[in-house]
Amino acid sequence: MAKFKIIVSDPETGKSQLVEVEESQAVPLIGRKLGEVIDGAAVKLSGYKLKITGGSDKDGFPMRPNIHGGVRIGAILSEGVGFRPSQSGKRKRKTLRGNVITDAIVQLNMKIVEKPKKSKKEEKPKAEEAKEESAPTEEAAQ
Repeated sequence: MAKFKIIVSDPETGKSQLVEVEESQAVPLIGRKLGEVIDGAAVKLSGYKLKITGGSDKDGFPMRPNIHGGVRIGAILSEGVGFRPSQSGKRKRKTLRGNVITDAIVQLNMKIVEKPKKSKKEEKPKAEEAKEESAPTEEAAQ
């Protein structure tokens, strides 16, 4: 059965966290493609919207968005995911994984696109809360 290590990154803070999903929790992710926006409940983060940005398979080969399907192929690359040329114009054949999540994928990268909405009480600045708490009530004044 599928087991994924999911790295969820927050672009606003620059921090990331690791979430592991197994068995029945991993099933909703199978068949999804890179670039899709999913509900965070599938990754134990309810209220969030997450975008699938990348991943790698059991042997460490990276997923590439322009290779269709869940296949592993050897492609000639000049730049991009899976190859950084040392010279301008250099090309090389590299093994890559397609853009569809399958059982062979082990690690997924996601980023937060939308956070849960905060309630009105949480949105108040701390200075306003301090003023409300320090204001004397009518009972205390008597």
